[in-house]
Amino acid sequence: MPASTTAVRFTERIVALQSPQELIKHRRYFKFVSEDPRSNDYFIGVRMGSIFELAKEFLDMPTGEIEKLLESPIHEVRAGAMSIMGQCGKRKKCSAERLQELFELYLRRHDRINNWDLVDLAAYYVVGTYLNDKPRNVLYELARSESMWERRTAIVATAHFIRQGEVADTFEIAEILVNDEEGLVNKATGWMLRYAGDKDRSALLGFLDKHAETMPRVLLRYSIEKLDKQHRQYYLGMKGKQ
Repeated sequence: MPASTTAVRFTERIVALQSPQELIKHRRYFKFVSEDPRSNDYFIGVRMGSIFELAKEFLDMPTGEIEKLLESPIHEVRAGAMSIMGQCGKRKKCSAERLQELFELYLRRHDRINNWDLVDLAAYYVVGTYLNDKPRNVLYELARSESMWERRTAIVATAHFIRQGEVADTFEIAEILVNDEEGLVNKATGWMLRYAGDKDRSALLGFLDKHAETMPRVLLRYSIEKLDKQHRQYYLGMKGKQ
């Protein structure tokens, strides 16, 4: 294995990109940002765009090396792992064997995929893409998980199906998550409902007719964002009747 594709080399290059200015920016976007190297999850301050660009150089990294990145306590290193996985899954030349390895790694090490950005980097292109022509039971299991990040994976992965014009799984999983107590799950669910509504507006309106009065406000606001003003006011009015 070339030294250039190892987890050690990737980590060295990520660490070289850190800056205090980026660390300050991270504080605005993440609920909890630790800067303590003794933590199991801390930030060093690397621009996400730089992580994405670096990941492109490591798309052939062996799965075992990617798993080593996921074991890192440095958040940006794990973001790099997820970016490698997501960009691999997106490539047309990603083999079925490679995609299966990435899918299995994603599920096996979901304990290290523990923030919204990490989920969003690969849930669509790895989990969704892999399940495109397979049973999707695992998504329903994830949707009922005690882990908010696994629940977020369940709904974000359906973006792949939506893109193919299939919205049934999105609405069925949203039914499971519609009263979730976690805001980051609410936002992801609303985001996917909005996206599904672009493909099937009547299905979105039917879902809102059923749930707008009781669903969390942030979920409602995200899901109605692209509707016309009249519909937005109508559904917000339903929420106001509580």
